[in-house]
Amino acid sequence: MKIAIGADHAGYQLKESLKRLLDELGLLYEDFGTTNGQSVDYPDFAQAVATGVATGNFDRGILVCGTGVGMSIAANRHAAVRAVVCSEPLSARMARQHNDANVLCIGARVVGLGTAIDILDAFLGASFEGGRHAARVAKINAG
Repeated sequence: MKIAIGADHAGYQLKESLKRLLDELGLLYEDFGTTNGQSVDYPDFAQAVATGVATGNFDRGILVCGTGVGMSIAANRHAAVRAVVCSEPLSARMARQHNDANVLCIGARVVGLGTAIDILDAFLGASFEGGRHAARVAKINAG
């Protein structure tokens, strides 16, 4: 699995912590920034990560900002992206299993590091179930 990851200034520290988890898990990723905590525009990073996922260069995306909401709105502008904001692991797992979500958005001002790790673990550990859910995802994709 190859992962695209990005954050704005509010999510920078949490992104760096999540990268350490990805390293521990031995997962390949590319960091699309930001590279520090100075103010930046979140749509720039959402665009880069979502484009990578939409083109198939990356299997999953991770975006971190203050609440996760702005990143998810920006990422979902791409037709092949199904970005979700999750604040607990159950939603992350179900989003993968039932919605084939491919970009996880986390709010650094909403969840702590331990919860963020649990959310990411649930998201990466779950697989799309297909079946009855496949027709629903196809309707989303038909847009």
